[in-house]
Amino acid sequence: MPRKARVATTCLGTRRPRSVEHAREYGLELLDLACTTDPDIVCLPENFSTFSVVAPLSEKAEPVPGPTIDACARRAREHRTYVVCPLTNRRGGCYYNSAVIIDREGDIVGIYDKVQPVTSSADFTEIEHGMTPGRESPVFQLDFGAVGVQICFDLGYPRTWAELAERGAELVFWPSAYNGGFPLRMFAYLHKYYVVSSVRQQHSRIINPLGEVLECTDRRAQVVSRRIDLDYIVCHYDFHGTIPRDLVDEYGAGVGIRTSDEESHFLVQSDSDEVALAEMIDRFGLESADDYHARHLAAYEAILEGRRPEPQQSPYEHRVQYGCTWDHGRRPQANPSQDRS
Repeated sequence: MPRKARVATTCLGTRRPRSVEHAREYGLELLDLACTTDPDIVCLPENFSTFSVVAPLSEKAEPVPGPTIDACARRAREHRTYVVCPLTNRRGGCYYNSAVIIDREGDIVGIYDKVQPVTSSADFTEIEHGMTPGRESPVFQLDFGAVGVQICFDLGYPRTWAELAERGAELVFWPSAYNGGFPLRMFAYLHKYYVVSSVRQQHSRIINPLGEVLECTDRRAQVVSRRIDLDYIVCHYDFHGTIPRDLVDEYGAGVGIRTSDEESHFLVQSDSDEVALAEMIDRFGLESADDYHARHLAAYEAILEGRRPEPQQSPYEHRVQYGCTWDHGRRPQANPSQDRS
C-alpha cells in the first residue's frame, strides 16, 4: 500500500542571531510554523542554534539530550512528528557536527555525525574549528520509511551518498549552510531516492527521485511541505514505452506517474489504497531502472570474457525496446525501427 508521508523543511533566510538563546528561539519558531502543516517529519538547518554565534565550541556545544533537543522533543510529542535536529554536539570529550533524529514520542532514534566536515584553516590542521569527523552514514528506520542524513560539505563526497543508497535509504535529509544547487538533484536522480535540504540561506528544497524540485523555500516563504509516497518505482523507458499510458488507462486516478522524457525515466506510485504498487509492477511487467542497468553489466562481463551472454528472463521479453510513436492523441503504436541507442 502507499506509504505517504508529509515532509516539511525550513530555511533561516537572512536572520543572524548573536546568541545561542536567540538562534534557538528563531529555529523553534520555524519548527512551530512547520508543525502547522501536520507533518510526519520536519528538518531544521545545520547547527541552527549556534551558526551565527561567535564563540568557542566549548561555549556553543551541547550534550544530547540538552536544551535544543529537549525543546524539539516537546514539539515532536505535541505534534506527533519526527524532527531532524542539527546541532553542535559535545560527546565523549569531542565535538561533532550532528543531526539528531527525534521520533513522534520525543525520543531519540539516532544521531548522524557529519562524516566530512570542512577545514577551517588553509593548512588543514583544524576542521570546523575543532570538530571531529563522524565514521559512518547510517540509515534510520522510521515508521514510514528508511531515512538517511548528510550535512553540508558531505555534498562533495559521492561515496557516502552511494552508501546510503546501498543501505536502502528512500529519503535523505541535507541540513546545510549553503543552498547546494544541482548536486542535490544529481544524487536524487542517481540513487533514486528523495532528497530534502534545509539551509541557512534561501532555498531549501524537496526533490523527487527523478531529480525534480517539487517544493522550494525563498526569502518570503521559509517553510514548505509536501506529501510524498515512499512506495515507488523509477523505470527506464526502454521496453516500457507505452506503460505510463497503459497504467492510466487501467487505474485512472489510482496511479501516480511523473515522467522525465529527456532522461528517459518515469516514476510510478499507487494513489489508491485498493491497489498496491506491487500489483501494478507484476501485472505490467515493470522493472526498475537500476535493475535494467544491472542486466547490461552481466552481459558486458560475458562479452569481455569472450563468451556469449546467457539469456536473461525479463518481465518485458515480448515488448519492443525503443519508445513508441504518438499520432495526434491516438493510442501509441510500437516503432521497432526507431533507434535511440
